[in-house]
Amino acid sequence: MVRTIPSLYGLIYDRAERAPAAGGFRKWAAEFTARNITGLMQRLQPSVVVCTHAFPAGVMAAYKRLYDSAIPVMAVVTDFAVHPFWIYKNIDAYAVATAEVRSALIGRGIEAARIGIDGIPVDRRFGAFPADRAGLRAQLGLDGERAVVLVMGGGLGLGPVAATVTALAQMSPAVTPVVIVGKNRRLETRLLEEARRSGGDARVCGFVENVFDWMHAADVLVTKPGGLTTSEALAARVPLVLLRPLPGQEERNARFLAARGAAVLATRGRDVGSAVGAVLENDDLAERLRDGAAALAHPDAAERIAVRIAAMAQTAGR
Repeated sequence: MVRTIPSLYGLIYDRAERAPAAGGFRKWAAEFTARNITGLMQRLQPSVVVCTHAFPAGVMAAYKRLYDSAIPVMAVVTDFAVHPFWIYKNIDAYAVATAEVRSALIGRGIEAARIGIDGIPVDRRFGAFPADRAGLRAQLGLDGERAVVLVMGGGLGLGPVAATVTALAQMSPAVTPVVIVGKNRRLETRLLEEARRSGGDARVCGFVENVFDWMHAADVLVTKPGGLTTSEALAARVPLVLLRPLPGQEERNARFLAARGAAVLATRGRDVGSAVGAVLENDDLAERLRDGAAALAHPDAAERIAVRIAAMAQTAGR
């Protein structure tokens, strides 16, 4: 739905956000899935169940209600806003990114003691800055004289990536766009063909294991406002230009990050070049974006959450 009919997804998301209680279909789907995982749960005998998406949080809330009320469950909210699909009073613990999300959960009836402002978990290497940034750029084969603009569209390469690269190729002075398309092979082939035809300097990468290196090497990151990618960028303190968000959680992420001074919005494709240019040409703006990122970053979130999970297992004696 997000890829093919985003407007319908946005409508469903907004209606569910306003609903005072879970709808009948959502309750049925959660209970149906809970029944289907009873065999898996009996085989694994997990000490704790950790949900990093809203739908399995609903499934585990149903499982606790129907089959095992004592099994500890933590929900790790991976956006900067929380949708009601995350919120169940029998979920034992929540890990969230901000005080605002914590307040929203409390307002929906979740006990404050269950909620930790731990951040969104990312690889700790995003927060480990290179001692020799020029050497890192040389190691990655980047031109030391040009600004590097990293472009990402998530693991599936969603969003107006091709149009963004075209806009960046027309910038003056010239920049080096580096595009990470994830597992979207079709987009990777298309961008490589366009780069060959235009003779541009764009670098196109598929799925890579060292995104943290590319973020540390970049002068600007252009991306859609997914919770995980933007959390990585905050930890790396790379100035953020956010592409047109998908309806739903990405819209809310974009609004939050812009309001907190950690990102610039480019809601239309033709705005990307001017937004990137503004960051590259204005050192004060770039520094404000880095400061905004530092204020929101939680590079140690994974470790903090792991400590809480271990404590839950120990307390439960499982």
